[in-house]
Amino acid sequence: MITAIVLIHAESDRIPETAQELADIDGVAEVYSCAGDVDLIAVVRVREYERIAEVVTGRINKTPGVVRTATHIAFKSYSRADVEAGFSIGE
Repeated sequence: MITAIVLIHAESDRIPETAQELADIDGVAEVYSCAGDVDLIAVVRVREYERIAEVVTGRINKTPGVVRTATHIAFKSYSRADVEAGFSIGE
């Protein structure tokens, strides 16, 4: 499974509606509203790289309220157990 993290700048008066519309897109696993440099973060999970373009440019960027996006492809996932095991000294 390929994971992409999409940072989304949205129209401030449409954030809740935009977030819900994004969450309903096939391939979008999760949408978070957040404070900071971006308004929403969408986690996209697809089986082929080509689908990222379909989901992001074909659907997310065309969603009403989306102003601009920046997409980051995840290479590897780390869980708490993975990180703790990497720093373990034989416990």
